[in-house]
Amino acid sequence: MNDTVASLPSSETPDALDGQPIERVTRDGVEYVILGTAHVSRASVAAVEALCERETFDAIAVELCDSRARSMLDPDAFKRMDLFQVIRQGKTGMVAASLVLGSFQKRLAEQYGIEPGAEMKAAMQCADRDGQPLWTVDRDVGLTLKRAWRSLGFREKFGVLMSLVGSLFEREDIAEHEIEKLKSGDMLEGAFSEFAKSSEGLYNGLIAERDAFMAARLREQAAQAPDARKVLVVIGAGHLKGLCTHLAEQNDDPGTRIAELERMPPAARWPRYLGFGLVLAIFIAIGFAFHRSTALGTDALLTWVLCTGLLGATGAIIARGHPLSVLTSFIAAPLKPIRMAIPAGAIGALTEVWLRKPQVSDFEGMRDDIGHWRGWWRNRVVRVFLLFTLVNIGTVIGEYIAGVHIIHSLL
Repeated sequence: MNDTVASLPSSETPDALDGQPIERVTRDGVEYVILGTAHVSRASVAAVEALCERETFDAIAVELCDSRARSMLDPDAFKRMDLFQVIRQGKTGMVAASLVLGSFQKRLAEQYGIEPGAEMKAAMQCADRDGQPLWTVDRDVGLTLKRAWRSLGFREKFGVLMSLVGSLFEREDIAEHEIEKLKSGDMLEGAFSEFAKSSEGLYNGLIAERDAFMAARLREQAAQAPDARKVLVVIGAGHLKGLCTHLAEQNDDPGTRIAELERMPPAARWPRYLGFGLVLAIFIAIGFAFHRSTALGTDALLTWVLCTGLLGATGAIIARGHPLSVLTSFIAAPLKPIRMAIPAGAIGALTEVWLRKPQVSDFEGMRDDIGHWRGWWRNRVVRVFLLFTLVNIGTVIGEYIAGVHIIHSLL
């Protein structure tokens, strides 16, 4: 096997490809033409179209998983989102993060008049037009987010959340030439190097692991398509160097590598143990209070109910939930020992969805509404996520306040 990595000769580069980061990697008899793109860039779209016109490919691969490819080809998919299933399956956080990131991309798109991921869509359209197989080689976005999230410590998670929330209110325009600079190898590598120092786990989950995954997927797809001898690969510029390196150097079985990178690392147990331990300690204290006197025990139990219930309900009120959603949150919050696996916010959010079913206009406008603080309360879909979050925060604060008061009353 003779694996090589070479830059596209400048003499063969058409005008639309001037300055575009393109690498060619030959592996196992397959030539991969790898185009690095910026996800909101007219130049990247033009580069994809130029390559498809100038060269003949046996397949086209894109930096998308199956679910993202479907949603890109079907932009109305969000309108069919089943909020009941999202909440019941514990995907509320993932969907909320996707909405925030989508809002940020949409802001860039409105600035420059081009939709996010337009270069990926152009590649898919080229494959469809020319009858070429389309390979979706990225790891499932939900799995990627979960692996990255579980790799972070508490402080890092808090920092990520604050960055996401902060991006919602950022209104400073970004110059188009700055977006084009994202394709510069040196600048990109330097940025990622600094990022890795502050959050190596996040870098591995979002960048490094996906480089290895996409290389393995390309090898696997090529092995299953013996007639594929030349493949166009369209990826974000941040993955260009890593993908080329893995594609040239990986020697293990691609299926084994993919299975390893799709395995979900175990979640940290200490937060669950801490929460369970806190509730257990409080109820032991309540039991001891009853042992000392019925009045003292009744006061301790009432403190628990009122602190958790009222603060959980306050979260629902701040989110402007339906009165019955507020009542449900008040009832659910003190029952944590009975519903350890079900957050009070989930119960309140399910009630809100049942009472105020989102309309088509809510789904259509949620990416816009989430970028403006008033839209969080105006849009019924976004308000469900807000209610879920605020009820849970209020409940946790209530637990700590109740615990401190109960233990202090026994001393």
